[in-house]
Amino acid sequence: MRLIAHRGFADEAPENTLAALEHAASSGADVMELDVRRCASGEVVVHHDETVDRVTDGSGRVADLTRAELAGLDVLGSGEGVPTLAAVLESVPDSLALNVECKEVGVAAEAAELLAGHDGDAMLSSFDRDALAEAGDAAPSVPTAFLTDSLRNRPVSTAVEFDCDYVHPHYFLPLLSKLVPRAHDAGIEVNVWTVRSPSIVRLLGLRGVDGIVSDRSDVL
Repeated sequence: MRLIAHRGFADEAPENTLAALEHAASSGADVMELDVRRCASGEVVVHHDETVDRVTDGSGRVADLTRAELAGLDVLGSGEGVPTLAAVLESVPDSLALNVECKEVGVAAEAAELLAGHDGDAMLSSFDRDALAEAGDAAPSVPTAFLTDSLRNRPVSTAVEFDCDYVHPHYFLPLLSKLVPRAHDAGIEVNVWTVRSPSIVRLLGLRGVDGIVSDRSDVL
């Protein structure tokens, strides 16, 4: 199974920073998962929450702060600010693939275009069907993944509908259903989130899951 560092192994490094990128690469991750939004000055920046309050020494909505203001914040005492996606793409080592999750509609096209210009491996993921459609129209060559936490969202059918290469369900869904064989029959790989227990990882391995998203580098 591939090991996907959730925000750069968020239990071990300041999430969604360049330091987390370096940590993921040096800790054996195959992929780093990160989150993107658009800031007030228009750039695509790497940040999970709608506001900066939880993980920085500042406050306010990402959408209301400029790139310069975000860069001047301190993320979780790391001494680093909120990076742009472009900065991450410039810094990522060849050994590490990226999974870029779009947290809002309207950022997917630009994110996909940035990934299309990146020499390394990368995919774009989202819970939002409109974001997947937007990415597919802007950069059809970039692999995409449908994120879901419910079987009611028809994970495999939706992934097929939007021409996704991956489906990313919450880890309990493959344990409760035949999601993995159905996805594999459709030519779609399955990466599950967010797993903290090695025993759960073993169960998921028996189900044929292709990848594990985790906050910990020692989960496999």
